[in-house]
Amino acid sequence: MEAASLIPPGYRDASAAVLMGEGGDAPRGIPGLVYFKTSGSTGEPKWVGLSRHALQVSAAAVNRHLAVDASSVWALALPLEHVGGFGVVLRALEAGCGAERFERKWSGPEFTSWLGAVRATHLSLVPTQVHDLAAAGLRAPASLRAVVVGGGCRPPADGRAARELGWPVLASYGMTEAGSQIATQGLELLELPYSPEPLDLLPCWEARSGPSGRIEIRGELLFCGLLRHGGSGWGFEEREGDWFVTADTGTVEGRQVRIAGRADARVKILGELVDPAVVLAEIVAASAGGIGGRELAVVAVDDVRAGKRLVLVHEDSVSPDLIERTLTTYHSCCPGFRRITATVPVGRIPRSPLGKPLASELSRIAADAVN
Repeated sequence: MEAASLIPPGYRDASAAVLMGEGGDAPRGIPGLVYFKTSGSTGEPKWVGLSRHALQVSAAAVNRHLAVDASSVWALALPLEHVGGFGVVLRALEAGCGAERFERKWSGPEFTSWLGAVRATHLSLVPTQVHDLAAAGLRAPASLRAVVVGGGCRPPADGRAARELGWPVLASYGMTEAGSQIATQGLELLELPYSPEPLDLLPCWEARSGPSGRIEIRGELLFCGLLRHGGSGWGFEEREGDWFVTADTGTVEGRQVRIAGRADARVKILGELVDPAVVLAEIVAASAGGIGGRELAVVAVDDVRAGKRLVLVHEDSVSPDLIERTLTTYHSCCPGFRRITATVPVGRIPRSPLGKPLASELSRIAADAVN
């Protein structure tokens, strides 16, 4: 497949605004940027505007970091309208190498067979996809040289299981506002046991841990501004300042980054800050391999006395006995303010197309069940 065939109309016109994934003309009067719609797991929808130069520099930086050359083949298994998917296309163009797009409904076995047939060497996946491949025991095709995993938390157990099956997974940290990757593990780590951290900053980025503990980033690849649609129509907000304060907490040591979690996900319980994602990871660890991270979610709901309290939402496929045993183990060593106060079974954990848990929907489910 020619990567150029996946470039949307208007992209080559440097003065044209392009709204990825949207048909028709872009709103009049907005800067000639490439816009990607994003809302993450929380917050109002917004369009992040990136320059074509930033997207191209990002593609080149990723290619150099992963030793992509003209003989490589990038495989696309992410939505093209997301910056991670579109970035794959630009990387193939920048390297002058092959590009193949998986156009069928996601299926681990079918995807693995397809990868081998197209002799893919590089691809980007979200943690959900890695989980599916590892859980199915699917072995990676011999052609693969690197699999970049982004899009949220990277459960170490899934990464280790994937490595044992030959998948050369490398953790990464990125966001739409940065045009894709900010920090990505190096190929040399494929010789070591898998760990999701630390992550190496790409040369085009600077990072620091700010006063609030949030990661701050700076570089020429940063987004130019945000496009929002309100009651009075479209409005563009230009980014201010050189440094961008992300919603992620963590530490920066030299050129390495460690991500602790999302600052906007933390809640106060009895005056103590708690990150539900960290609690979820501890519960999964307490199950000793009995429960996967995709089958659970930890949600904070309002509580008159404590401010918030934690509720465990779990899929019906997990037995109540296993949930009870796991929580007994978890509660035996956690402080009182981090205890799970109720459990709520659901058919499936609601997720976005990229596999991220939908926080607002989970909060509604949990609140309706316990109030």
